[in-house]
Amino acid sequence: MLKEFKKFALRGNMIDLAVGMIIGSAFTSIVNSLVNDMIMPLVSVFTGKVDFSNLFIALDGNSYATLEAAQEAGAATFNYGTFISNVINFIIMAFVVFMFVKAMNKLKHEEPAPVTTKKCPFCQSEINIEATRCPHCTSELEK
Repeated sequence: MLKEFKKFALRGNMIDLAVGMIIGSAFTSIVNSLVNDMIMPLVSVFTGKVDFSNLFIALDGNSYATLEAAQEAGAATFNYGTFISNVINFIIMAFVVFMFVKAMNKLKHEEPAPVTTKKCPFCQSEINIEATRCPHCTSELEK
């Protein structure tokens, strides 16, 4: 069992996944800072300086000035502002990952495989590119 686990853990894909998880964790803090320190203040300008972290509903029926005040009072809260912030965070992270993958795919730029087949103009079957007669419909082909 130990040998099987060692074989599994040392696979190339497993190591790549671990590195990806570590980089992803570090990347999350950068995106959180981007959202909380740069994007949310801009969004607040357009929404009347609304602080999303203080958008909540106290479920005990009382009114509190801030989320911290409600939590100190022990009130259960419905924190929809935090949810909005997390949704924006997710959208930004998904967009950044999309842009990163798109850039990596451009760097990869693999040569297309050489064409080895063609379609018969009569029966539309895939045939060898060097064929002079279709093996399916026996039509003569032009070179």
